[in-house]
Amino acid sequence: MKLYNTLTRSLAEVKPLQPPQVTVYTCGPTVYDYPHVGNWFTFIRYDLLIRVLSQTTYKPVWVMNITDVGHLVSDADEGEDKLEKGAEREGKTAWEVAKYYSDYFVQGLERLNITSPKYLPLATEHIAEQIALIQKLEAKGYTYTINDGVYYDTKKFENYEAFARLDLDDQQTSVRVEHNPEKHNPSDFALWKFSPTDKKRDMEWDSPWGKGFPGWHIECSAMAMKLLGETIDIHSGGIDHIPVHHTNEIAQSEAVTGKRFANYWMHTNHITINDEKISKSLGNTITLEDIEAQGFSLEVFRLHVLESHYRSQSKFSWESLLAAKNRLATLQEFADLRFQGDPDAILVGDDYFEKQQALILQALFDDLNTPIALRIISETITWINKNGLHPTYTEPGGSFHNFVSFLDEVFGLRLSEGSDITPEQKQRITDRDTARHKGDWATADAIRDALHQEGIGLRDRPLQAIWYRL
Repeated sequence: MKLYNTLTRSLAEVKPLQPPQVTVYTCGPTVYDYPHVGNWFTFIRYDLLIRVLSQTTYKPVWVMNITDVGHLVSDADEGEDKLEKGAEREGKTAWEVAKYYSDYFVQGLERLNITSPKYLPLATEHIAEQIALIQKLEAKGYTYTINDGVYYDTKKFENYEAFARLDLDDQQTSVRVEHNPEKHNPSDFALWKFSPTDKKRDMEWDSPWGKGFPGWHIECSAMAMKLLGETIDIHSGGIDHIPVHHTNEIAQSEAVTGKRFANYWMHTNHITINDEKISKSLGNTITLEDIEAQGFSLEVFRLHVLESHYRSQSKFSWESLLAAKNRLATLQEFADLRFQGDPDAILVGDDYFEKQQALILQALFDDLNTPIALRIISETITWINKNGLHPTYTEPGGSFHNFVSFLDEVFGLRLSEGSDITPEQKQRITDRDTARHKGDWATADAIRDALHQEGIGLRDRPLQAIWYRL
């Protein structure tokens, strides 16, 4: 399997350190508000990575963190902690906000049929590990203390700018960071922030440097190394993490261990709405509830995500969701053929669906190319619609059943969850076929209309009609 590796800016064959295990760390949500569609695009794409890795000989061990403290509103380590800000907005404690949105996020994973990570660690449950990591950095001479916290001196880490290809000489005027006159370098970042003296924070801990809370970046390094080891196979995150968060993770982790932090870096691209970045200030944040309120299922949204490549800048629109809804209906109609066969269809051979599966995997193993994989599925559907599906392949445990199960394993669209129609409905379809062959069009039309009222449509074939859900 090949992935585009941000570290080398090239496609690379994935070769885990300890096969068959492949370790994956994903930057998870900051739980101060409802995730929007842009967030969920990213998490569905991480899930795709895990599902495709599971189709190889490897066994993924997936860690996705939950940031419930320390993520400040500015990359410059300035401003409020997002959790504290969320608490002020809602009139709750930061702990209550974190619990509510953490629970909501986990429920969202289930609703979107996202694979459950092996570990979903909370930053607040790993404060000791973060303090210990900062102490190691301090002992190695990478830190200094100023009035608002303990900072990492990026000048001490050779080639700090290499991963993101930063221009550090331009940091004074860059929008990436604001200038704090006490910082040694504009790119230096907080490892531990001191609690303010004029008010008490909801979330603060004692430390060797004083009462405070961890910086955002240190938590990922601490949890990743605790759960997956000093070097992990694949680290995934959004493209916006490259210049700050992931650059800082690399600097602090490799300064402590002297080892490469991650061998492969997978980054998903931005999502836009009406060619604009998704942001609360623009009022264009859309939630899962908004999608459902417009009459779309979350499976439709999931398919919409998979229709674009994870490295492309994707666009969300209601028109695109409508197209995905129609496409999902076609996929479900195709999957429901496992409950019915067409005796008039040709025998294609038991290996036909195995060959189609291999073609789909070939596309997915090439940097998760979902557009090509979905195109192959569409070609398969077109072929079957033209030639029919013989009952030989629709037997339970048959090649077509296995193919539909495979599609669910990889794409997570719950196609296999559709149920068969009732024996009484099947009998009425048979009765209608008989009426049609006798030329009794009034009876045939009456049966068709009654089934239509029950949410079942019919496509006439020479020997029998094929049903589908409306």
